[in-house]
Amino acid sequence: MVKNNETHKNIMLSPKNDIVFQVLFGEEGSEEITKSFLETILMKKITDVDLSKNPILRRTKMLDKLGILDVIVEIDNKEYCDIEIQVAKQEYILERLLYYWAKTFAKTIHKGKDYSNLKKTISILITDFEADSLKELNCFTKWKIIEEENRQKILTEYLEIYIIILPKMNEKSLKNNKLLEWLKFLENPESEEVKNIMKENVAIKKAHDKLEEISHDEAMEHLIDMEESYRYLLNTERSIGENKKAKEIAKKMKEKGIDISSIIEITGLSEEEINRL
Repeated sequence: MVKNNETHKNIMLSPKNDIVFQVLFGEEGSEEITKSFLETILMKKITDVDLSKNPILRRTKMLDKLGILDVIVEIDNKEYCDIEIQVAKQEYILERLLYYWAKTFAKTIHKGKDYSNLKKTISILITDFEADSLKELNCFTKWKIIEEENRQKILTEYLEIYIIILPKMNEKSLKNNKLLEWLKFLENPESEEVKNIMKENVAIKKAHDKLEEISHDEAMEHLIDMEESYRYLLNTERSIGENKKAKEIAKKMKEKGIDISSIIEITGLSEEEINRL
């Protein structure tokens, strides 16, 4: 938690922080940064990205925005992409990944419209930990639904999932050098290596410049402090095996009208437990 404002002015925030990541890649005005980042991951040319479906965190009270902070991108008006970064180790990470892919996919069609209006949906998960379910994976993997016997047969192009595991990042694990540059930026934006990368990679230079601006933004400091306070209170109670404080926090959040999915993410309580409060 930030305590000293003078010290904070000289500190670059980590782009791996979910709030910072969401503002860096999801805020309107970041289109060139996000476009380059996605082109590198998806390995295809992108003409246009639309970031208008993301909340403008720095203009909100934030209490109703805590929880899972992902980045929603509409690509060339025909595909949707959901990007999430996770630093703290999470249980059921793959189940949650599929759940949020499904939520994004469902949002691509309006009520009453024909299923032909559904759009291809891509989910990108970036983790800063090695979950048990991800142990056998390489740093970068791409997933689709395939037929079990004929593994070349893809059921649908509407689903595409990418998983990036930062602790497994190295030159040998990644054939995509441009992606390696982006991951090094996420890992340590102030390293000498990243400074050299910025001389050639204009998009990473723009991302670095925006990160500097974010790092000096008092509103960002406030948002990050709030998030850390909630997580600290929750983790303290979890460490002694109690969920009493989690329920107290959930009750207060519920009274403030914060959405159930955010309360579930922050407190770890089930929807049933929250509804009983």
